[in-house]
Amino acid sequence: MSNTTRRNLILTAGAALCAPAIARAQGAQLVPSGVVTRRNASSFKAQDWRDHFPSLGVATIVSDTRSRALHYWNADGSDYRVFATSVPKTDELTRRGYTKIVRKRVGPTWTPTADMRRRDPSLPEFMDAGPGNPLGTHAMYLDWPAYLIHGTHDTRKIGRRSSSGCIGLYNEQIAELFAITPVGTQVRLV
Repeated sequence: MSNTTRRNLILTAGAALCAPAIARAQGAQLVPSGVVTRRNASSFKAQDWRDHFPSLGVATIVSDTRSRALHYWNADGSDYRVFATSVPKTDELTRRGYTKIVRKRVGPTWTPTADMRRRDPSLPEFMDAGPGNPLGTHAMYLDWPAYLIHGTHDTRKIGRRSSSGCIGLYNEQIAELFAITPVGTQVRLV
């Protein structure tokens, strides 16, 4: 058996083993509201910071709401990371454009906005940090009021349209991103 044939066999077998997981990750799911959502944690669209900013600044984040991925670059471009995210439930809740990280908090508290409470009157007026808090373990606040990049205790949300406007990450990944992202990091939501 030649090397090319062996290589093709290995690649084909690997693709066959991964295909069911990819299909499940992209499969449609019906949520209680009757809206069909799609998980999309496996098909990130590649981004290049130069398509969005003239320089990297202190660091750069591009959050792609279509592929549900957050892209991070450090100040010199030597550290590039991609994280799966949750995104806003609807386009009306999605803010796009340029912003920046203005503050960070470990153990964030949560105060739902008036619009959130109008849509869901069962929401509390305030929630302390902890396992029931939808902001997870870490939060980075944008200079847009009420918009954050934060963690979530509900891992089912990642890869879905599930937020009221924020970008959510797994708690482990927001902790990683939080540690390397300075205040002043430029952010673009596309």
